[in-house]
Amino acid sequence: MKLRKVVLAVAVVAAAASSALSTSALAQAKEQFIPVLSYRTGPYAPNGTPWANGYVDYIKLINARGGINGVKLAWEECETGYDTARSVECYERLKSRGASLVQPLSTGATFAITEKAPGDKIPVVTIGYGRSESADGTVFKWNFPIAGTYWVAADAILQAVAKKEGGLDKLKGKKIALVYHDSPYGKEPIPLLQERAKMHGFDLQLLPVAAPGVEQKATWLQVRQSRPDYVFLWGWGVMNSTALKEAQATGYSREKMYGVWWAGAEPDVKDVGDGAKGYNAVTMQHGAEPQSKVVKDILEQVHAKGQGTGPKDEVGQVLYMRGAMSAMLGIEGIRAAQDRYGKGKVMTGEQVRYGLENLNLTQPKLDALGFAGVMRPISTSCVDHMGAAWARIHTWDGKQWKFSSDWLQADEQVIKPLVRSTAAKYAGEKKITPRAGEDCQS
Repeated sequence: MKLRKVVLAVAVVAAAASSALSTSALAQAKEQFIPVLSYRTGPYAPNGTPWANGYVDYIKLINARGGINGVKLAWEECETGYDTARSVECYERLKSRGASLVQPLSTGATFAITEKAPGDKIPVVTIGYGRSESADGTVFKWNFPIAGTYWVAADAILQAVAKKEGGLDKLKGKKIALVYHDSPYGKEPIPLLQERAKMHGFDLQLLPVAAPGVEQKATWLQVRQSRPDYVFLWGWGVMNSTALKEAQATGYSREKMYGVWWAGAEPDVKDVGDGAKGYNAVTMQHGAEPQSKVVKDILEQVHAKGQGTGPKDEVGQVLYMRGAMSAMLGIEGIRAAQDRYGKGKVMTGEQVRYGLENLNLTQPKLDALGFAGVMRPISTSCVDHMGAAWARIHTWDGKQWKFSSDWLQADEQVIKPLVRSTAAKYAGEKKITPRAGEDCQS
């Protein structure tokens, strides 16, 4: 009799445990997992941290709004230190949790993970970085450089400079120096700038800077000797503020300096202050947006409840907005996937890939999400994984960034042939058959 009671008791406990496990598994199954590859340590931390704060705060905002059609988001950060090997390690560890997508936040890591994504069936989302040729979705089925690539950035900067000079034809005979981070990231704009140099007859000087970029005296000695008409800065982290300080010491006009959108945020100029006054940078549509509705929503629904990821005063700054925008674009890919495969369901990586390839973010949709005045519409397809090629220039006035140009659209007559030829070369090397027909509808 006693034995029977023990057996029954064990059975009850086991059933309860099984029920608890099932409930836990069910709860986890109702969460859409997003890995967060970030770097809050090392020489790039001052720039990587606000991006990560904006990214995570936007995820929290979506959960505060009820999730994606009721599906809450789960996430886990993994520190990469902006190191490619560590980034791949983070990717490998977190993908097993059913990753919806991955945003590597590093061009070097993007190159490495691009090789793994097709087998893992996980979309690689690179908002404003990564491989420029991956805009071609017929070759890069799993890569999504949504809203802009480095070729878009370089083209927009050239357009801004040409407008200042009186037209693209006025670039003939000019000298343009590219001071760039000596890495896959820094080398990305070179093909576009070389193509434009042939078209317009300007002299392009390439000046690589070894990472992390704290030693640039020899570089700026070359600038002083060659006296370029403009300097384009393709830096990241401490390299940017160092370049501005060296330009000041060399006597090179900051008004003639134009940075990429990873060299145009508050951490790049705040330690230089008035010494950076007049410095320009291209923006990835947005700039600092402290008055935007999405910022007000994050302050009210996340920070006011004590759930903010970082300091309140950075909410709305340039890189914080980049992180929030990056999270939004990935999440809207998940929402678009639900529209096809079932609202209120957790999406697989393959389903999310479909959603990212069928984004249709009209202005009313962006406005409803809180991005009114911040972004322009984005529409992706099988062929076009970028979806938009708009940018603006903003200028540091010594205290804050202010827009100093109208909207600029990269010239697709220049960029598209470059994308096609470079993607075709990659396809040939990797023995990839470009997608067509039905594969472009799936």
